[in-house]
Amino acid sequence: MISKKLSAIAAGLTLSLTLAACSGGGAGSGSNEGSNGGATGDGEQKTVGVAMPTQTSERWIADGDAVKKGLEEAGYKVELQFAGDDIPKQQQQIDQMVAQGVDALIIASIDGTALSTQLDAAGAANIPVIAYDRLINGNENVDFYVTFDNYSVGVQQATALLRGLGLVDADGKETGEKGPFNIELFAGSPDDNNATFFFNGAVDTLKPFIDAGTLKVASGQTEFGQVAIQRWSQDEAQKRMDNLLASTYQSEKVHGVLSPFDGISRGIITALRGVGYADNAMPVVTGQDAEIASVKLINDGIQSSTIFKDTRKLAAQSVLAATDYLNGKEPEANDTKTYDNGVKVVPSFLLESDIVFKDDIKPLLIDSGYFTQEQVDKGGN
Repeated sequence: MISKKLSAIAAGLTLSLTLAACSGGGAGSGSNEGSNGGATGDGEQKTVGVAMPTQTSERWIADGDAVKKGLEEAGYKVELQFAGDDIPKQQQQIDQMVAQGVDALIIASIDGTALSTQLDAAGAANIPVIAYDRLINGNENVDFYVTFDNYSVGVQQATALLRGLGLVDADGKETGEKGPFNIELFAGSPDDNNATFFFNGAVDTLKPFIDAGTLKVASGQTEFGQVAIQRWSQDEAQKRMDNLLASTYQSEKVHGVLSPFDGISRGIITALRGVGYADNAMPVVTGQDAEIASVKLINDGIQSSTIFKDTRKLAAQSVLAATDYLNGKEPEANDTKTYDNGVKVVPSFLLESDIVFKDDIKPLLIDSGYFTQEQVDKGGN
């Protein structure tokens, strides 16, 4: 039943893409079997609070729009707030939602450890909390988690790097190429629980090649704390790459960079351009989120790859989970072991993602309606 529900919602999302596809994602839908139209037993319409971290990344704008549209089409009122990557602001927004008496919360946190007071208040008010894409840690009042298989995303990022360097083929089989290749590692924000999953999946995949000497991290910076980029900042990524190029690559050449996010990738590419790397001879640079600016770079042969996490599916799954809670049911999880937030293992629904190289843009992004060819050509609307 759950797969049929999700398929119906995702199908509805695909039909209403115009707004969100322009910003890198899909729009929500309301094909929720068993919904009571968003009304309480006395006929009052239910309200869902949706807290998103920022509007500086196109993917979070798309996520917020898609979740809001999906919930509204399911018959609910929606209180959607973006926090501008400001932790106190997000805390205040969620406090207000709880005080207003929302019936459920969907939260994509800025800092997964900074919302315990808000979650305690939600728990005391019997408001179910769905963590959206980022796990909220250190609190028992996290009822459900909707995300992608984040360790597998890291594996895909590393596999894309290996494929870009010619070490594995399109089927993931080793080619026999011995290198050696100089690479550098980047990781996401240390206050985002997903960042460590991405990094661990990637490093576990790269380690045999590093141990064999086929790959060399020339800077020696291989620990998460050394390579993490606070708030996933493009500017901070550019600064770190600038420093690496100045300190390590005066005479050496960098052949590949593991990047966990397209914004970070663009910062890395800007730094590489700044020291003379040509667009047609750029090191292999990975990414994530299929942001339209980076999809254009991939189409133009500059960035090597990205990971496509179809946020239409993520939004649909969060709408389905909220609908289940608001109808007195427990959402069905497909993972009940992986995501321990330090207090409890949070039941989760994990979605699959895809590696996107240039040849994958049309079948994965254009044919699915996520972007148009014109958007890819322009790198935007």
